[in-house]
Amino acid sequence: MTRHSFGSHPFLLGFEELDRLVERTAKAGSDGYPPYNIEQTAENAYRITLAVAGFAEDDLAITLEDRQLLIRGKQADQTGERVFLHRGIAARQFSRSFVLAEGVEVTGAQLEHGLLNISLERKAPERVVQSIEIKRS
Repeated sequence: MTRHSFGSHPFLLGFEELDRLVERTAKAGSDGYPPYNIEQTAENAYRITLAVAGFAEDDLAITLEDRQLLIRGKQADQTGERVFLHRGIAARQFSRSFVLAEGVEVTGAQLEHGLLNISLERKAPERVVQSIEIKRS
């Protein structure tokens, strides 16, 4: 039995990149830290919210490369200055990635009360009807 992937299906021309996106998403990992929400805020608007308590703006980096949104966090090590009797609050570094669909753009990011909100917007593509002329040989 032959297994068809998205990119090799005969009716889907030019979708080879979809296979790469699925693979890249699967490799993103299933680590639950930091926890996050994804919500739809309007018809073409979304918000990703990550719980990053204890991280300052300077501890966080947000990059977008080849439709992959990558959020990284790394706190400066301050353990030498403080003596912990119990340390139950995670202060570990993290990397969380999301693959964005074609036409989805990051419109802003805001850190407030330990929550990092990243706003996204889907730009509606223009619908174009094109007539193709048949040439005679």
